[in-house]
Amino acid sequence: MERRKALQSLAVAIGGLVSLPGWANTWNPATIPAGPTLLAPKADALLADIAETIIPATDTPGAKALGVHTFIQKIVTDCLEPSAQETLTKGLAEVDTLAQKTYSKPFASLDASQRTELLKAMSQSTEPVQKDFFSLVKGLTIRGYMTSEYVMNNIVHYQMIPGHYYGCVPVVAKNTTNKPQQNR
Repeated sequence: MERRKALQSLAVAIGGLVSLPGWANTWNPATIPAGPTLLAPKADALLADIAETIIPATDTPGAKALGVHTFIQKIVTDCLEPSAQETLTKGLAEVDTLAQKTYSKPFASLDASQRTELLKAMSQSTEPVQKDFFSLVKGLTIRGYMTSEYVMNNIVHYQMIPGHYYGCVPVVAKNTTNKPQQNR
């Protein structure tokens, strides 16, 4: 019976790897398949602001401009277990509650330093909801940003197959000895 379970697990793992979504590597918002969304528009905007706080725009676009919040929502909805979905939804509510309690205004109205301090406090919190939420969102924000089409093409200069073959390059003979080369 153990062998049967092992073979079933192996088959499921191989099937999962084969069917791994191709859009998860060098994605852009247009390539993310449409489907049911986990978050309401207000919560989605809050997630976009949090992602932008983690990776702000500089001379390159930030997480919000690249649509990383859409990537996070799609990964949490389609690829992670229901507990991660619950962590995301509860964490977003906790962010706004904490912003109201600390600064008497919603997270979207805070300036960049206040947002950073709030997220830093969540990352160092002893409450599991806050800490788990921050680690989930931070990890997915970094993954989403680094695998976005813009970053892969313009910053990382990713090549699917490195070492391009140039077939029509003239070959120049190199004289490896001190003797003069003779034409034959």
